[in-house]
Amino acid sequence: MSELGQSIEAAVATVQSGDLLVYPTEGVFGLGCKFNDQKAVMKLLKLKQRSIDQGLVLIASHIEQILPLIKPDDRSHLARALKTWPGHHTWVFPNSPMTPEWITGTFSSVAVRVSANPTVKKLCDHLGHALVSTSANLTGQFTPNSCKEIQDIWGDQIDYYLDLPLGNATQPSSIRLASSGQKLR
Repeated sequence: MSELGQSIEAAVATVQSGDLLVYPTEGVFGLGCKFNDQKAVMKLLKLKQRSIDQGLVLIASHIEQILPLIKPDDRSHLARALKTWPGHHTWVFPNSPMTPEWITGTFSSVAVRVSANPTVKKLCDHLGHALVSTSANLTGQFTPNSCKEIQDIWGDQIDYYLDLPLGNATQPSSIRLASSGQKLR
C-alpha cells in the first residue's frame, strides 16, 4: 500500500527496501529508486514504459556520491561540471566500471547531477549514495506538479510519495556533455 507523506525517513526506508519513490526536485517531481538495485530499476522502467536502452540520470547531494561512477577523460571536464554544482545542471561523463549497465543503457556514459534541492540533499545524505532521477510520468507525457496528482495517476504502484515543495526551476535540468560542454537538452 502506498503512502503520501512528508517524512524523509520514510522515503529513505522506501528506497533502502528496493521500492519506488516520488520526490520533489528542482523543477518537477522525480521518480526514483536505489541505482544499484537492478530489480528496483527494472520495476521503475516498466512503470514508466521506458526502454532500458535510454539510460537514466543519477542525482546526488555531493560530488563524493558521483565520483565512483564516472571516469572523466580530463580534469577540466570535471571542473566544468563542478562550476555548476550544486545546481540544476546534469552532466554526461564516461561511466566507470562501478556504474551498472541498467543505468547506462546502451551508452558508455552516465548522466549525473549534484542537486541544490534541500529535499534531494537530505535524501541522498541519509542514503549515502546517489538516487535514480527520472520525471514522475509515463515516458513522453506531461509531469504533474502536485504529488497528489501523481498519486492519482500511479496509485499503489509507487510505494511512497514524498510531498514536499518543488524547487523554483520551471524547466527540467539542462543536460550537457562534460567533455565539450555541448548542450543535449
